[in-house]
This record gives sequence, structure tokens and C-alpha cells, in this order.
Amino acid sequence: MDVLREKTKEIKIGDVVIGGTHPVAIQSMTNTKTENVEATVAQIQNLEAAGCEIIRCAVPTMEAALALKEIRRQIHIPLVADIHFDYRLAIAAIENGADKIRINPGNIGNEERLRAVVEKAKEYQVPIRVGVNSGSLEKHLLEKYGGVTAQGLAESALDKVRMIEEMGYDNLVVSIKSSDVIMCVKAHELIADECSYPLHVGITEAGTVYSGNVKSSVGLGIILYEGIGNTIRVSLTGDPVEEIKTAKLILKTLGLRKGGIEVVSCPTCGRTRIDLIDLANQVEDMVADIPLDIKVAVMGCVVNGPGEAREADIGIAGGVGEGLLIKKGEIVKKVKEEELLETLRQELLNWKR
Repeated sequence: MDVLREKTKEIKIGDVVIGGTHPVAIQSMTNTKTENVEATVAQIQNLEAAGCEIIRCAVPTMEAALALKEIRRQIHIPLVADIHFDYRLAIAAIENGADKIRINPGNIGNEERLRAVVEKAKEYQVPIRVGVNSGSLEKHLLEKYGGVTAQGLAESALDKVRMIEEMGYDNLVVSIKSSDVIMCVKAHELIADECSYPLHVGITEAGTVYSGNVKSSVGLGIILYEGIGNTIRVSLTGDPVEEIKTAKLILKTLGLRKGGIEVVSCPTCGRTRIDLIDLANQVEDMVADIPLDIKVAVMGCVVNGPGEAREADIGIAGGVGEGLLIKKGEIVKKVKEEELLETLRQELLNWKR
């Protein structure tokens, strides 16, 4: 898969454009109380540093909606307001600087209230993300399809899109999410052929860092590989920074994003004579801020290490009290075990092809 769906409409969110052939943008969501401006800004700034490109905040109260103005002033990436149930919060969020709002038209109120939100979005030219998930599927669709199904999710989203289009607005992003990975994949396959708007893709309620990473990687991997999706959020029960790390690696693994050092390491075996697990984690942390687009191998064995690291640009392999520095499978030098990490770091900081 070389390109995204070319027919996708381009939507501008703050100074970030999604859709068309623009790169897939990485999103996350704060887990602070939005009313707490200081804590929310601090978390967003951490996410910015990690590579987050669009951030979403929950807006459950009018105080939270009003807080967006100051939050927006202190951050550098587009701000999305997440609204449920109260249309007045959506209007206030737009008036206070939200670059996009996320609503489910099914729970925002009657047609008159939805129209009020749409008119305000139109006035400020703020995109609306139409969100539908498996937990909010309408009763008539549950009855029609005998429960929650991919067909029902796709139909529900398209119904909401048409509803807003009929109100004269097409500055839209669409999302359909389920915690069922295969159902989510099928729903995206169905809607991709019917919807020209950019798609926000994610596996909702994916779980903890461990299970959520697995489910998100499988689901997003399949969807993105099929050329579907314009912005993603990895949903994890944990530090939102972990969402960004995973999203970046998913995109890089699929060839949808360049840059950053890729660390590969062996799974360890009985020949391993160093604490490879700790070493590999240290290397991964160390290279996070080094702006190189290369592959680094961390091997636990001087027997097979050089051969296994041949596809990497540079690598290290541990032995008993010592280790090897390797470039393209060739041994460059032998160093003391305690010097391995720093030796690698200096090589990377002074990297020349």
C-alpha cells in the first residue's frame, strides 16, 4: 500500500490538514480534568514532545468548555473538544477556540439542537467529527441487524453524515469504533467505499498498555494497510504518551512514516550472558530523541549477533564482561560490557553514512 484513498476530502484542523494524500496524523486524548488548565496544558505539552499532532479534551461541563480558551493559548497543536449530550457545550467549545469538535449526533439532542451546533461550526469554520461507536448504536439498527454489527456501525455513521449534510455543512471527519477488532476492520471496509470524508481510526476501549497495544496494532495495521484512515488514535488505559509511541511505530512499520531510529533486538536464549532486556530498553529510551532514520540492533550473543544484526545499520552484541560494536554485520570493535551503551550513543551522535 503506497498511498491513502485519493478521493478523501481534505479537512483543516487548526494548522493540520488530514485527508487527500496528507500523512496520517497522530492523535491522543488527555486524561486530566479539562477544568484544571495547568495540569491539562502540562500533559498536552508532554504529548507534543512525544509526537502528538492533534489533541482531544473531554468537555463534560461549561467550566471545561470555557477552560479551552486558555488551554488553546498555551499549546501548539490543534485542540479537539469531545462533547456528549449537551449541545450548549459544543457551542461554547467552538466559541472558546476548539479547532474541531467531536459529537455523536445521536445523543446531542433533537434536530433543532444539532442544527444550532452545525450553524455555530459553520460560522467559525470548525470541523465536526461525527463519532459512532458500538456502545451507542441506535435501537432500530440493533433490531435490523440482530445486534451490534459492522453493517450497523457503517450505516449509523452514514446516517449522521447525511443529517449534517442536509443542514448545509460538509466540513466533516468520520469515526466508527468498536472494541471488537475484526468488526471494526469490517466496518471501515464498508464505509470507505461510501464515504468521501477523512476517517479517524481507532480501536475503542482497547485495554491496558499490553492488550491495548496488541489490539490496536492488529486492527489499525489491517485498516491502514488497506489504504483506509487519515488520522489515528491508539486508545490505552495508561499514560497517553504510550499511545503516541505505539502510533508512531505502527505508522513506521507500515511505511507510512519516516524518521526516528528503529530498534530491533533478539528474544534472548540460553547463550545470552548479559541483561539484554534491560539493555534493549535502555537503548530504546536513549535513541528516542536522536534524529536519525536508521536501524539499531541489540543482540545478546557474540556468536550469532553479528550475522543477525546484518540488516541493521549499527548494533551491539553482548558477551561475558564485554561486547561488540557492529556495523552492517561487520565487527568494528570490542568494548567492556559497561561501555557498550555509551559507545553506541557516541556512534549515533556522530553518525555519518
